Amino acid sequence: MRTTNPTRRPGLRCMLVSTAACILAAPALAQDGDQAQDVITVTAQQRAQSAQDVPISLQVLDSGFIQSLAADDMGDLDAFVPGLDVSNGSPTQPRYSIRGISTSDFGVGTDPAVGIYVDGIYAARSGASLLAFNDVERIEVLKGPQGTLFGRNSAAGAVSIITRAPSDELEGRLALRIGSHSRVRTEGMINIPITDTLAIRANFLSNKADGWLTDSVTGEDYRRENGSADRLTIRWNATPTTEILLRHSRDNISQDARPAIGIVELPAYPGTPAAPADPNAYLNPFNAPLRNDVAINRESRDLAETTLTIHQDIGAMTLTSLTSFREFSTMNREDEDGTNRIDTYFDTSNVEDNEAFYQELRLAGTSGPVDWLIGASYYDETAVQASETFTYTDTVNTVLGNLGAGTPFTDLEYGLLVPFGLPYTMLGHSWSENMNNRGEFTARAIYADAIWSVTDRMNLSVGLRYTEDEKSFQWLNGGRQADSLDQTLAALDGAGILGLAGASPADFLFDFVFDLAPLAGVACDNGVFVAENVACIQQDSWSNLSPRVVVDYQLTDNVMVYGSFSEGYKAGGFNSVEVGSRFENETVTSWEFGFKSDFINPDLIFNMSVFSYLYEGKQSVRLVVPAGGGIPQYLVQTSDDEAIGVDFELDWNATEALRLYGNAQWLDSTHKRRVDSNGADLAGEPTGEPNWNLAVGAEYVINWRERGELTLQANHAYRGESRCNSQSVLQGTCGGYAAFELGEARNRTDLRLRWTAPGDRLSVSAFANNLFDNQYVEGVSNLTADTLGTPFVTISTPRVLGLEIGYDF
Repeated sequence: MRTTNPTRRPGLRCMLVSTAACILAAPALAQDGDQAQDVITVTAQQRAQSAQDVPISLQVLDSGFIQSLAADDMGDLDAFVPGLDVSNGSPTQPRYSIRGISTSDFGVGTDPAVGIYVDGIYAARSGASLLAFNDVERIEVLKGPQGTLFGRNSAAGAVSIITRAPSDELEGRLALRIGSHSRVRTEGMINIPITDTLAIRANFLSNKADGWLTDSVTGEDYRRENGSADRLTIRWNATPTTEILLRHSRDNISQDARPAIGIVELPAYPGTPAAPADPNAYLNPFNAPLRNDVAINRESRDLAETTLTIHQDIGAMTLTSLTSFREFSTMNREDEDGTNRIDTYFDTSNVEDNEAFYQELRLAGTSGPVDWLIGASYYDETAVQASETFTYTDTVNTVLGNLGAGTPFTDLEYGLLVPFGLPYTMLGHSWSENMNNRGEFTARAIYADAIWSVTDRMNLSVGLRYTEDEKSFQWLNGGRQADSLDQTLAALDGAGILGLAGASPADFLFDFVFDLAPLAGVACDNGVFVAENVACIQQDSWSNLSPRVVVDYQLTDNVMVYGSFSEGYKAGGFNSVEVGSRFENETVTSWEFGFKSDFINPDLIFNMSVFSYLYEGKQSVRLVVPAGGGIPQYLVQTSDDEAIGVDFELDWNATEALRLYGNAQWLDSTHKRRVDSNGADLAGEPTGEPNWNLAVGAEYVINWRERGELTLQANHAYRGESRCNSQSVLQGTCGGYAAFELGEARNRTDLRLRWTAPGDRLSVSAFANNLFDNQYVEGVSNLTADTLGTPFVTISTPRVLGLEIGYDF
């Protein structure tokens, strides 16, 4: 789907001239009776270019389209960008995928495969990559490896978010959005030119909503939202050749953590669900009672960032400096059992603190027929993460019993303490285990890229980036914490009671989640790992050369064909919960051939590209049950994937009032090399990605002249059925059960009706997102399925109706 106004090419190419010149030249192409269209200017190649002149599979989402979908973040848009998938169920731990390439690891020891950039600054960690949309100008989604122009960790592609800079006019906006589940979203912006050379722009938003899921026992709502964001931007034209942009932004959320919908029958106490859970007995999650009892139901993030951008013209060249300092902290504590019972209670918490500094220098210019740029960047990050688990001795007792290791807590409780009326209990004691990680990461890169106009119709683009990554990573598990239990054990031991049972306090000093005893003796850079209370530290470095070569040729004034070879990589790293782990760079090598065409009469854009890629060294974190049974562990598994695909884009202004648009992707993604945790060879099997993703839309405008303008917009997104393999079924991301389907085809339809008053200042919109109320099971979590018999699911958002009023001045 084309999500901006159609691009028009004034002359053969606008690539090597200024943005303003392109826009001014556009009306010259309009024929009599045709309305001139704005040129869509993008920076996908780190240069201001017409979108139709960029030989990259690219989709642009402008502010109007974002508003038409009442989108709060990227997770609300991905359905309408075929090939892009954003998992935003937990906004502090989102996962991005482009063309089926993603990262499954949630720890700070690894990096994403999709690069997220805000105003040219890399948003590294997942906790900083899903931001609220406030005063966004456009979003560019670049599909395919972007290792040369964007750098590390853009192996699958890049998402570039561009916010609005201060303008030279006094302007402002106030908007109020109300909707289903008591949603209230307020937004404001003011732009003030202080002098001819100085302007400021400030914006804020607040977004709150009640939950749309209700606990069947307590009546408490879940999925409540509470977020705010603000940004202050100062633009100073210090000299006629110097522009300085200073931005400071904050983005905060404090909301419910992801609820867990249990899908097994819960027998009356003291009975517990059968473990392992029987998939044939799963309940329909849309009818199953929701029962959560997580101690602290909270997901929060506090993020602050200051950036300084300087553009300095030096003769025919421009020097750009990008400087950023970002810090954020997150906390996400989630129910992991989907019950409200103390003997099956289990929750996890991810806590992060992060500081990052980024500096990039870029020099760009034109020398004869060559448009060139060179640059260097430096990145420094400190990331601290605690993976915490919380439970009770009742649950530990249940797990041990299900694993055939006995039931020591109830044995003592009902075999000794209760019969003799002793004033102690072995049950109801809290039990926590932590894995503490700390990472120190630096990255340095130099790069160069040139676009050579070989002839008036043919361009050759060549680029290369060299990157060095250095990482130091630490694992530390201090042993389980159970203070009240230890006090009880000490009292029983002192009274000689434990001895009567042939036990001692030492018998209860074990970890059952982070049991690292089997890893004792693992070699670490700081010595030999001894399982507990001593940190294991690993240090390593990686390097990479990412090239790109592109040839594009203007067949006619309206049709450009291109072919490209590009590489991208994701830096090597460490699995946060697997002590001593280390993995190499992941690389994506891609070939792409396509064409871009636009026509004045009829007013039509049609683009298509055919691509293939090889994804080597892919690291996937998988939940693996140890041989012989036991507590499932997250371990890294390696594979090579390959894919072929086709992207389509169509935008047709059928009449002055009617516009039709659509995007589609066909993808065949399979494992080239993969052995699953059970030893099964998955080579040649699908990776789980569907064959088809598409999005279509229509916009019809009724001009009421003195009464304003009425716009009706309809958008529909379709995601095909996931193509399963045995591993995806095991991981709970694909497959069918008697009560529900995983990975079934998805449909979403959005409608929006907007009235704009004469003068374009006042607008009133009514919208319906997910009009037909289609809901789907997002996935099955098997974290506690084998040990407690308590698998659970999450489900997608229901229909949302709303009204928005905006006033621009």
